[in-house]
Amino acid sequence: MDLVDLIEEKHFLGQEFLLWLWYKSEERGGAVMVPELGREILVVFEKHMLLEYGEGEAHEKLVCRGLMTELKEARAGLALGKKPEQARIRFEIDNHEWSLTLKARLFEFQNVRLPKTETGSGESDDPMEVEGRLLDQIGLYETAQRTIDQLFRAFLELRCGEQWPEELERVQAWVRKG
Repeated sequence: MDLVDLIEEKHFLGQEFLLWLWYKSEERGGAVMVPELGREILVVFEKHMLLEYGEGEAHEKLVCRGLMTELKEARAGLALGKKPEQARIRFEIDNHEWSLTLKARLFEFQNVRLPKTETGSGESDDPMEVEGRLLDQIGLYETAQRTIDQLFRAFLELRCGEQWPEELERVQAWVRKG
C-alpha cells in the first residue's frame, strides 16, 4: 500500500479527532484535560468549520463560518452524517493564546496565530533582538505542535482502549442533541 492510499484509508482518524475534540471542548466549557501536561487547557472551536460527506462524485462540502453562526449549521451537518475536515481552533495555556486552522486529513496547520511575547516590539533591526524574536516564535510554534500532538495521543489512547464505547455513546448523544 503506498502512502497516498494509506492516508486516504486512515484519514477518518483525523475527522474523528476533530469531532471528539469539539465535543470535549463543549463538554466542560472549553476545559480539556491534557494528560501529558497533567492539567486542563482551554480549547475553543471558533466560527469556521469545513464538513465533508460522501466520496467520489457524491462528495459534498459544507463550509460554516461567520460571527453569528455559533457553528449551529456544523452541528446540524454532523447529525446528517457529515464529518469535520477542518476547523479553526483557539487554545490557551498559561495566559498564552494560540489560534490555528487544523486540517484533519494530513494534520496540517494553517493560519497559525501565535501569542504576543515580551521579546521586543519587532521594530528593532538589532540582530540579537531579531534572533530572539525568531527563536521565541519557533518555540511558540513548537508548543502549538506539541499540544495538538498530546491531544491526539490522548484521543488515540481512548479510541483504542476499553472506554471508547462509552465515550462514543456520549459523543453521539452530543451530536443528536445538537
